[in-house]
Amino acid sequence: MNRQELTGLIRKKRSFLCVGLDTDAERIPEVLKNTPGDPVFEFNRRIIDATIDLAVAYKPNIAFYECRGSQGWESLEKTMHYLAGHPKGPVFLIADGKRADIGNTSGYYARTFFENMPFDALTVNPYMGSDSVKPFLSWPGKWAIILALTSNPGALDFQVLQPQLPILLEKFGIKTCYRKKLYELVMEESLQWGSPDNMMFVVGATQADVLSSVRELVPDHFFLVPGVGAQGGKLEEVARLTMNKDVGILVNSSRNIIYASREKDFDRKARFAAQALQQQMEAILKNV
Repeated sequence: MNRQELTGLIRKKRSFLCVGLDTDAERIPEVLKNTPGDPVFEFNRRIIDATIDLAVAYKPNIAFYECRGSQGWESLEKTMHYLAGHPKGPVFLIADGKRADIGNTSGYYARTFFENMPFDALTVNPYMGSDSVKPFLSWPGKWAIILALTSNPGALDFQVLQPQLPILLEKFGIKTCYRKKLYELVMEESLQWGSPDNMMFVVGATQADVLSSVRELVPDHFFLVPGVGAQGGKLEEVARLTMNKDVGILVNSSRNIIYASREKDFDRKARFAAQALQQQMEAILKNV
């Protein structure tokens, strides 16, 4: 799905909601656990059917499937092919795998998610640099989503550190007026690798104090925004600080939607939770 198609989908559905399919086999409702076949896929299927008219994107976290071996991978494949062929589609499909490695290995990761499965995008860890990311950017209509400023507490460990280069320069009499944080350096450098048509950034909703400056740094790219709801991020604040002319954000919600209930009507409760977010988004979009 290209940028124009994604933006059109957001306008059509009046939503920028991404539903996170972080399906824990231990947390699905008891009514499904003993059903024949594939309980995880059945759970996902019912969540999808209940929310697909409200969401523009779905994002399974790959770890929840890989940990179950070949059975989990089969659940993932069935889920993605179900989404890709859904009569109420299309939707934007994100693999939350945080992959990256030396160039040829990244190339095989890209084939896994872009050729063997119908994903539109993959989250990518930029730590190993440009040659580990560029293989994901060579696929027409596909996206790399770069980890930049995440929503977890550990983001403070490295992402906001200011490298010591300015201090070293000052020892040699070179004055510097601004010390950039690591996430800023990552975002600035990665702008050289791709474009707003094939690269997004993960920017956590819990980082509200810097969201506007992050948007100034990369004005045209889409952001994938986790952390709204369960982690404390506020939708209206995120939208006000990060939306651009093409809306430019996908706000992810996982636990608040898929685990809204563990009773027989879990899919109906999931719909209510997704609908509450979509209605807020619709109101926000009226002013854009």
